[in-house]
Amino acid sequence: MAKGIELSLKEGDKAPAFKTSTNGGTTVQLKDFKGKYVVLYFYPKDNTPGCNKEACAFRDRHGEFGEANAVVLGVSVDSVKSHDKFVDKFDLPFQLLSDESKEIVNAYGVWGQKQFMGRTFDGTHRVTFLIDPKGKIARIWPKVKPETHPAEVLEAIQAL
Repeated sequence: MAKGIELSLKEGDKAPAFKTSTNGGTTVQLKDFKGKYVVLYFYPKDNTPGCNKEACAFRDRHGEFGEANAVVLGVSVDSVKSHDKFVDKFDLPFQLLSDESKEIVNAYGVWGQKQFMGRTFDGTHRVTFLIDPKGKIARIWPKVKPETHPAEVLEAIQAL
């Protein structure tokens, strides 16, 4: 249960396929990363405090993810233009997927009702999926502490 949403995907499920634009204007699909671990981390919004911390923490461990045969992909409903600014501002070495159509956040079940400062609204929940080299969901983190989360994910990959 991720802060008010019930995740329908479970560990062992086949990861939902996707095809979308990334920062820099390229297009990627999940199948492009077959044979690698994929860290698919969903975050609410570019250039916001928690998202900045999480992205920078993944950035700072990026080499270690590469050594572990893993690729990091951040996903939000922000535009490619917003992602380009975010990547440039924090020198992020990994791709950010633009999901303006909300197809990916809905396929992974991370879009839903949220509350912040007494206000209720729909948005992306901070959830991470670790997809194994064969395309199955190996781990799910429904509650994430932005600063320390990348270390947790790296430990999980190294333990597999």
